[in-house]
Amino acid sequence: MSACSHLNQIKTTDTSIRVCKECVERGDTWVHLRLCLECGHVGCFDSSKNKHATKHFHHTDHPLLRSIEPGESWIWCYKDNFSPGEIEGGEVIETAS
Repeated sequence: MSACSHLNQIKTTDTSIRVCKECVERGDTWVHLRLCLECGHVGCFDSSKNKHATKHFHHTDHPLLRSIEPGESWIWCYKDNFSPGEIEGGEVIETAS
């Protein structure tokens, strides 16, 4: 598998936001939250009924997100359909390809 060619699009790696704004506005709940690494949008992931993180990707074409769940630091690339690494201390640690 080749390395992710989208890692150069990362502009943010962390957030203090711990809610899915779209779910709050709808009065809904979420299961897991993800952070867009390009613009900082926080959305619920695919195990949540609204899937706002994936909808954000389809709307913006921002390919990279990370888990912001406690104890998780993995990155996902929608375009390459794999995890190119993790975020540790604000830095990207690439997975060996």
